[in-house]
Amino acid sequence: MEVLEPTATDHFFAARTHDPNCPMRDVLDRVGDQWSLLVIAGLEEGTLRFGQLQRRIGDISPRVLTHTLRHLEQDGLVARKVFPTSPPRVDYSLTDLGRSLHATMQGLVHWATTNHQQIREARQRYADATAEAI
Repeated sequence: MEVLEPTATDHFFAARTHDPNCPMRDVLDRVGDQWSLLVIAGLEEGTLRFGQLQRRIGDISPRVLTHTLRHLEQDGLVARKVFPTSPPRVDYSLTDLGRSLHATMQGLVHWATTNHQQIREARQRYADATAEAI
């Protein structure tokens, strides 16, 4: 039996996946949720107010959008600017760090767009096969 040498990826996972300070786990736990990347994409073209951002995303509740924006602001990905008007005006925009994440996620967006139909077909084949097995 051939013994394979560990790869750099093997070393990464062996050393980091159980470490609570693992950079990959720490960042992906935050931006890998259902809404963060959509919020970042929503702010791609510039500054938006809360309601504008909510309409751009579509099906996100105000509570979830507020929660997501707070986390993204905490991580330095989104900037929040409050104007002392009545009622207060609050603008949201990507920071330099947020723009760098947006640039990075473009590859994933392209991949998802290119492969979406194949994934949907694979899901349907799986559902059909599962239904037949029952």
